[in-house]
Amino acid sequence: MALGKDYATQECSMARALEIVGERWTLLVVRDALYGVRRYNDFLVHLGIPRAVLAARLQMLTAEGILEKRRYQESPPRDEYVITERGIALWPTLRSLGLWGREHFHETQLRYFRHADCGTELGPYGECPACGTVVPVEDVLMEPGPGLSPDPADPVSRALLKPRRLLQPVETDPVQLTATARESAESVE
Repeated sequence: MALGKDYATQECSMARALEIVGERWTLLVVRDALYGVRRYNDFLVHLGIPRAVLAARLQMLTAEGILEKRRYQESPPRDEYVITERGIALWPTLRSLGLWGREHFHETQLRYFRHADCGTELGPYGECPACGTVVPVEDVLMEPGPGLSPDPADPVSRALLKPRRLLQPVETDPVQLTATARESAESVE
């Protein structure tokens, strides 16, 4: 018996949210969008996700208004996926889930999230302990922690090794990215 994709018998806002973001890979796509990943091949190589699954997740996240599809090149036509305000609103959830995962499953910190204005590491709810305010996502500085590999295999992970504000587009080498995407697709198939 196949599992359904909804929780029709549940009268619960969490159940409705899980209908949208509860499928495998979905929150990782949203996480990457917050990190500034926008292009299909960038998602593909950074996540190591099967193409069909990625296409389905991007289509669903766009239909739900969490991502917005924007044309960045006309010839040949190419689109990117930009996170919307609705998607940005998932930041506290992803922040909390990441902290929970680090505390319970992984000892070494992979990334630091700091208030860009003062450099203070954010508290568990995205607040700046020094300033006493909740930090807007665009003012969050992401820096690599000691748990990240200093020489990752894919170009997106290499780009994310540099300190950067969330939401800023990731810039990768298109030639290297295409080769990595091809290798990734072959290993998944």
